[in-house]
Amino acid sequence: MAQGKRDLTEGPIWKGLLALSGPMALGIAAVLSTGLIDAYFLAKIGPDALAAVGWIYPVTTAISSLSIGLSAGAGAIISQAVGRRESDDDVTRRGLHALGIGLLLAALVAFAFWLLDGPLLHLLGASPDVLDAALRYTPIWCIAFPFLVSMMLINSVFRAHGSGTMSALVMVFSAVVNVSTTPVLILGLGPVPEMGIAGAAMGTLIAMVSGSILAFFLALRERILQPCSAPLQDLWRNLRSIVGVGAPAATSNAINPAGMALVTAAVGTVGAAYVGGFGAATRVESVLSVPLLALSSGIGPVVGQNWGAEKWDRARQAVRLCFGFCVIYGLAVALVLTFFAEAIASAFGANAESTAAAASYLRVVGWTIFGFGMLVTGNAALNAISKAGHSMTLSLARVLAIYVPLAWVGVSLFGYGGVLGAAVVANLFGAWAVLVAARATGLSAWDFAPIRVPAARVPA
Repeated sequence: MAQGKRDLTEGPIWKGLLALSGPMALGIAAVLSTGLIDAYFLAKIGPDALAAVGWIYPVTTAISSLSIGLSAGAGAIISQAVGRRESDDDVTRRGLHALGIGLLLAALVAFAFWLLDGPLLHLLGASPDVLDAALRYTPIWCIAFPFLVSMMLINSVFRAHGSGTMSALVMVFSAVVNVSTTPVLILGLGPVPEMGIAGAAMGTLIAMVSGSILAFFLALRERILQPCSAPLQDLWRNLRSIVGVGAPAATSNAINPAGMALVTAAVGTVGAAYVGGFGAATRVESVLSVPLLALSSGIGPVVGQNWGAEKWDRARQAVRLCFGFCVIYGLAVALVLTFFAEAIASAFGANAESTAAAASYLRVVGWTIFGFGMLVTGNAALNAISKAGHSMTLSLARVLAIYVPLAWVGVSLFGYGGVLGAAVVANLFGAWAVLVAARATGLSAWDFAPIRVPAARVPA
């Protein structure tokens, strides 16, 4: 039996969520802080470098959704298998198969992006100076991508077994490596030559290689991944299950950053300084969303194990607790941003115009961060019960039917303020839509009456 395994089908639900989400909050905060460190030091170089990252970030985040989708697929089939009390060999094979397909797809996607990065960023509207800076970053990031995928997949295997601590440890370690190397490489401290924006990418590469090595070592030590009998047994079944959840989950996660790229293009019609401020604000928003993202990491294994064990009420209780937390936390954050948005934005603005743009975003959109939290936690719960198609539909509707069209209409009519209004409407829509999806799939968040879930609906 895997040493790091935790049974999430017994005991108080809130303890299971806390055991996973608590460590993950630290891990996610550490990882997201690397983006803020990049933005802070790149702002010291000049607005072109900061704007380049503003263009790159949505694209690379969209591509990284491959790893998030595969992690969701692996987490779903492994957590359900753990809940059904399958043998260690069967559970281990699922993890090994997920890691194998993940590395193969990551290499192919990284190579494709390396070939198409210039035309893609130009198509999105990056100016020649900004594009030149961006193309010093993307080739190095492409090399780092397979290491990112392997690290995230192994972390998802840890969480599926109920261990948030090991996953968080890997994330914190890679973030510490990134934060400690990035300023040196960007600015050129001591004997290290100044690399500018390429230094930010090199720091990411070093961190991802280090993190993936540590993750693999810990997985072997904890016997989460280990040699097993008949390693190719059930390969096709497991790949179908992983892809069945992973493909729509990857699409769901890619939709938001892809939409952000299109929204960034809309912001670009106002000016490059607004792009820099908008990008900096979304990074701050990501850090403020850490508890919400941690919940989305924790709720999947809790719901998955209980769904596999046919304990429907425990799965629904986990969803109720998460949605309630999202509302309370989101409103608290909104109050803080109302008073301190300007001070926060000033740390990341390259000039007064970009600082004002960042502060406006935080002050206005911050009031709907709870809707984003409900969406990501709800989507994670849907993925855990192999209903990734529902989460994909929610994300498609929120971004393609609401956010992007309203952002372009809004910017043409009201300038930058129109984009902020579109973000508000999109977050509120996400909260409403995930409540509807939870009801439709048997994960009703607010119906306390027992709901009988037919056995046919339980994933194999």
